[in-house]
Amino acid sequence: MEALIVIDYTLDFVTGKLPVGEPALAIEERIAELTEEHLRRGDLVVMAVDLHEENDPDHPETKLFPPHNIRGTEGRELFGKLREVYDRNRDRILWMDKTRYSAFFRTALQEELSKRNIDTIRLVGVCTDICVLHTAVDAYNLGYRTIVHPSAVASFNPAGHDWALQHFRASLGAEVRD
Repeated sequence: MEALIVIDYTLDFVTGKLPVGEPALAIEERIAELTEEHLRRGDLVVMAVDLHEENDPDHPETKLFPPHNIRGTEGRELFGKLREVYDRNRDRILWMDKTRYSAFFRTALQEELSKRNIDTIRLVGVCTDICVLHTAVDAYNLGYRTIVHPSAVASFNPAGHDWALQHFRASLGAEVRD
């Protein structure tokens, strides 16, 4: 069984407070297509969405990045066509707030995958070299077969994006393919 995990494809990460910009815009169609495809197949689809509290001095990202994906703000909304797919299928998509880079860290993701006997996860979203990467590392450590879709991941750091794609293959044994 498979699951598609869509990571942080929100307004703030595409065009907002911490924008990936053009690379994120370029993957909009592909993320929506993959989401719809996995819904048709009956796979679990998870929206793993960054959640931060306003002015949180204890969160480690506070020192690294400008405030983004703040609870209750428009910036946490899914971007573009993905939002349309979610709105039409919200009863069939699992929304999962995450407070760190990895979608597994202090969330119910592992439990949800286990109870559905899922052994393969597919990763899409942003940023390739941050949240997608950390989720892939945890998936590797938990024994999941992992597939990363290069046409559906992006970063504001082109060198980091390329490095992460190579790292998925060479160090995590992930498949990087569409």
